[in-house]
Amino acid sequence: MSDTQQTKAQASPLLTRLAKEIVDRSLTAPAIMFLESTKPLSFLGSQIMVFFSPFVKAFWDGASYDQLSALLEDRENIELLLGEIERLEAERATARKEEKARRKAEKALMKAQKKERRLWPKKRN
Repeated sequence: MSDTQQTKAQASPLLTRLAKEIVDRSLTAPAIMFLESTKPLSFLGSQIMVFFSPFVKAFWDGASYDQLSALLEDRENIELLLGEIERLEAERATARKEEKARRKAEKALMKAQKKERRLWPKKRN
């Protein structure tokens, strides 16, 4: 396995977790805009993360923070993160469409059942 593939394999769980958090919090559009606009400065951003690490490690897991700052040095990892965010958002949109279609079908079925009950009232003794 080449170094690039090994780095991508190691980056995948952390980037996936970060992308999932972004999508779960409905921050997809701002995150994509921020990552796209700061992509040329990714190395500088990772160095700023290193500078602030003593303060951040008081609130966040130090190993994950160090790994994330190392990952963000490379623009390819930014692209991987963007791709993962877009993939998760597409999955979520598909799930929302399916849920909406399911609710619509249930509503139509309930309406048909209600109409049928009106047309065929129960016999009274």
